[in-house]
Amino acid sequence: MFANWGSLAYRRRWVVLIATVVLAVAGGVWGLGVFDKLSQGGYDAPSSESARANQVAQDAFGRQGGDVVVVYDTVDPAQLGRISEHLSGLPQDAVLQVQPPLPSAEAGKSLVAITLRGSDSNTHVKQYEQIADRLAVDGVTQQVGGLVPTQKAINDMSASDMAKAEAVSLPIVLILLVIIFGGLVAASLPVAVGGLSIMGSLGVLHAVSLGTEVNSFAVNVASLLGLGMAIDYGLFMVGRFREELAAGRSTEDAVKRTVLSAGRTVAFSATLLVIALSGLLLFPHGFLKSLSYGGMSAVAIAALVSLTLLPALLGILGHRVDKLSVPWRRDKVPSEQGWRKLAGRVMKRPVLFALPIVGVLVALGAPFLGVQFGEVSEKVLPEGNAARVAAETVNRDFAGLASGGMKVVLTGDPAQADVQAFIAEVGDVPGVGEVRIGAEPNNGVWLLNAGLEHDQLSDESKQALKDVRALAPPGSGEVLVGGSTAMVSDSLDAIKDKLPWMVLLLVGATFVLMFLAFGSVLLPIKAVVVSALSLSATFGVLVWVFQDGHGASLLGVTPAPLESGIVVLMAAMVFGLSTDYEVFLLSRMVEARGRGASTEEAVTAGLAKTGRVITAAALLLIVVTGAFAFSQITMMRFVGVGMILALALDATVVRMLLVPAVLKLLGDAAWWAPGPLRRIQERLAIHEDAPPVEEERVPARV
Repeated sequence: MFANWGSLAYRRRWVVLIATVVLAVAGGVWGLGVFDKLSQGGYDAPSSESARANQVAQDAFGRQGGDVVVVYDTVDPAQLGRISEHLSGLPQDAVLQVQPPLPSAEAGKSLVAITLRGSDSNTHVKQYEQIADRLAVDGVTQQVGGLVPTQKAINDMSASDMAKAEAVSLPIVLILLVIIFGGLVAASLPVAVGGLSIMGSLGVLHAVSLGTEVNSFAVNVASLLGLGMAIDYGLFMVGRFREELAAGRSTEDAVKRTVLSAGRTVAFSATLLVIALSGLLLFPHGFLKSLSYGGMSAVAIAALVSLTLLPALLGILGHRVDKLSVPWRRDKVPSEQGWRKLAGRVMKRPVLFALPIVGVLVALGAPFLGVQFGEVSEKVLPEGNAARVAAETVNRDFAGLASGGMKVVLTGDPAQADVQAFIAEVGDVPGVGEVRIGAEPNNGVWLLNAGLEHDQLSDESKQALKDVRALAPPGSGEVLVGGSTAMVSDSLDAIKDKLPWMVLLLVGATFVLMFLAFGSVLLPIKAVVVSALSLSATFGVLVWVFQDGHGASLLGVTPAPLESGIVVLMAAMVFGLSTDYEVFLLSRMVEARGRGASTEEAVTAGLAKTGRVITAAALLLIVVTGAFAFSQITMMRFVGVGMILALALDATVVRMLLVPAVLKLLGDAAWWAPGPLRRIQERLAIHEDAPPVEEERVPARV
């Protein structure tokens, strides 16, 4: 199949080139409309008890709490009257309710909560934009915060950071590619693939947004993975094409062989990464589903463009792919001697390399045992941001109105005396503060507000939540507990419920596909174990910095519990990328093994052929993701720093040292499979036999 496609892409190269560019650009232009449809929602589990509590309360009492909170620096009655009169003139098509100013004599400030009329976060942001410039009152200083202004700040900063990251990373990537390839023409090809991949993924996200909510963070993920994986795939395929040309083959034969070998590896690698990201669809959270849509579309399109545009361009360019070469690389073939020497040293003392590396990875992963999970709040914004400052003011000066606490909803029309007795029971629960009626009962539904004596995400508050939920309901109805603590706990429980299925999907898909590709039982098992070690080490360092605060000031982040959805996203991405580099490495080892090489010879040949490509790909992806590490949003910094750590560990220590050491220790058993499975693999194998290659057998020890 791949050989036939390589031949077709060469023969119809202009048709393939024009069709790919037109489709990608058209998709990108249309995809710009997605920015008007992005939201900041989807962090809660929609079928959880906290979500039901919120819905029942909203049906009975209308939307509770303010979407926009304004703190005015005055408690003067006359000025408060002017404020109320001024806010009464806000447009009714955007504002549902404006609560009267609530003064705090101790703080010398007054708080106004504004409820917007829309029913979803995207509409709320647009309605807030209508009133944002009309909240100021002459002679009074104000701070504007609340859920919607915080969402808008995150949305605006995410878009700005993405544009800055691409503006900074693309020129650096191009310069590095020129150095790696030794020429401007060859270096520009992966960048072109990356740009078209981002355009295409925007079109897919716009299509998805027509039917479901898409979180704004999905665009960042699509941009990061679209550019990063396109560069990886482009680097791998262009490098293989130049290798085939250097061996004296014609342009047509070089294109065919490139698609047959490197193209098949790209398709296989992208399939594994798409499956890893599809695991996010198992979770009920709209946020994780959005990230899955963005990631899967970016990786799939990067692979499709690499398998269509690149063969066509390479067929058009031929030997001109080396045009505009830098002087020090002209007519030179990159040396593999250094990689062969490294392979020889590692396999000479495999235990001496493997044990310390495993020990260090386990030690780095230890802090993850103490991980704590939280929610997306104003703390993801930089210090000094207006929305964050306003939230901090509310938490400090109007603690009783802050978002913490529990919202207890009682159904079944209980008697007032029973409700009063239940209020006393709730108040007796350890960790619960004042309990009061939040609204007049309506349609048999009561709403109680229960304060918390500890931080809303502390162990004491989580235990208080469990204890309140365990109380017998008054009357024949039920007790539904919502609020921030409940939402975070329910969201985390939903993730815990689905996480084993995601792990099973990742491990199962990796085992099946790698077995079908390479015909070995131990190679997929080894890949999963090694990737798990790399993943745990990455998360351990992230917990040590972002949660425990070691070096957090250097990154400009506020230490806080990790957002569980971002952790799951990182797990899928890092595992997928780890497997990606594993496939690149093993594909060349298996090629050598298929030509009769011993285990040591196959490992040496594989490392010699791909060591430079893998480290170069990791370096380029570090530049792409590293730009996100300077984002103003803590979540983006978490992803950026995490990707840098994962790539640096995986592409150097793990793939270049640990994997060759483990393969040496496994010996010929690394390629073994039971007879029945071997016969199944031979019937279903997803590989094609390449034409014979005139390649010198390399001694195992150099």
